[in-house]
Amino acid sequence: MSESGCVPHLRRVLRLRDLIFYGIIVITPIAPVPIYGIAQRLSCGHVILSLLLAGIAMMLTAVSYGRMANLYPSAGSAYVYVGRGLNPHLGFLAGWTMILDYLVLPMVAVIQVGLAVERLVPAIPYAVWVTLCMALMTILNLRGVLTTARTNTALLAAMTVVIGAFLILALKYLVGPGASGLVSLKPLYDPTTFDPKAIATATSFAALTYIGFDGLTTLAEEVDNPARNVPLATVAVCAFTALFSCLLVYIAQLVYPDWHVFTNIDTAFMDVTRRVGGEPLFQGMGLVVILSSFGAAMVGIVAASRVLLAMGRDHVLPARVFARLETRTDTPARNILLLSLIAWLGSLLLSLERAGELLNFGALLGFMGVNLTTFCQCYLRRERAYRSLLVDAVAPLIGFLFCFAIWLALPFPAKITGGAWLLLGLTYYTSLKLTKKNNPAPTLPL
Repeated sequence: MSESGCVPHLRRVLRLRDLIFYGIIVITPIAPVPIYGIAQRLSCGHVILSLLLAGIAMMLTAVSYGRMANLYPSAGSAYVYVGRGLNPHLGFLAGWTMILDYLVLPMVAVIQVGLAVERLVPAIPYAVWVTLCMALMTILNLRGVLTTARTNTALLAAMTVVIGAFLILALKYLVGPGASGLVSLKPLYDPTTFDPKAIATATSFAALTYIGFDGLTTLAEEVDNPARNVPLATVAVCAFTALFSCLLVYIAQLVYPDWHVFTNIDTAFMDVTRRVGGEPLFQGMGLVVILSSFGAAMVGIVAASRVLLAMGRDHVLPARVFARLETRTDTPARNILLLSLIAWLGSLLLSLERAGELLNFGALLGFMGVNLTTFCQCYLRRERAYRSLLVDAVAPLIGFLFCFAIWLALPFPAKITGGAWLLLGLTYYTSLKLTKKNNPAPTLPL
């Protein structure tokens, strides 16, 4: 609750442009860059194919998120959609998996910052950089969502300069021996290393490239004209990520076909940039990874704090802690501080690969829930004049199946850890029901 005792509500201050910038930053324009080396190893050189398969699932799911955001333009994302569209009990589970998703997303981004800075300045320990990063982003987030949006715009401008330089120098490098250097099917299919099982595993990891687009919907209460802008921004950001990621990876594989001999697999893309632009571009790409990951971590915490706010307002989490807004900045400050602390600890304890797999566990479960809810709410329960067979039935069902297949391919440790998180949530939820102190049914105003 706010200090006045009323149910706290967020102000609609974000425009479509702010929302798109937010989405691009949270996913990052160079989304495949930090995971490039690991994805190459897992896919045996077929990263593009893995990205395309994951992209199909994400694009279909983005359509479902857009449809549900149109129906329920309030903070909470999958928690609200599943809770109101299917069942409040399933809504709690969707929200609980989202908490895992948004707890781990900043961890992944901060780990990427630490690895990149450590590669550029090895004299200073990784833990020091991680701590400084978390302190700065916490201060910016506590200043309010408009500060976060303006920071995102500045970060995007800086990243565009270096990415543009890489693309120009890479194309120049490839056309040096002749124009044929730009065309090759090997990045898409190499019969000597093609392995369907490896590609399935890599696809479950490559889905990390797209994770975060659903965070747009958590800002629905802060967006001007959410029924129009949230669906547009969600689909646009996901489509941009798919196209641009495949372009970056395609060029990188042409420049550096010997993918199995990277200096450091966690920062492999930086070796690609050194090959085409020397030390200046190597340093520049390291800076871009730092900036993009910093932005992703910052907005990831923003999204997570809104999910906790929505669940606190519904009393499925303690309202006195999670449903409070700071009156001066209109932000859920306690949620931001708690999430920042968790992200800092996790970034010190987890590897990039393990954190990425755990992030995908929670995200894919949430995506499946939203796809299923879209089918039930928008197709089965709507009047015929307002439903579409393609958008409301075919797309969400295929999206559900794609997400389920990718989820099945996740490594066993991620499923064990994620399963333990779900068990913890079920235990907590059961205790709420038994004590009868709370009614977990979503009650957010539309």
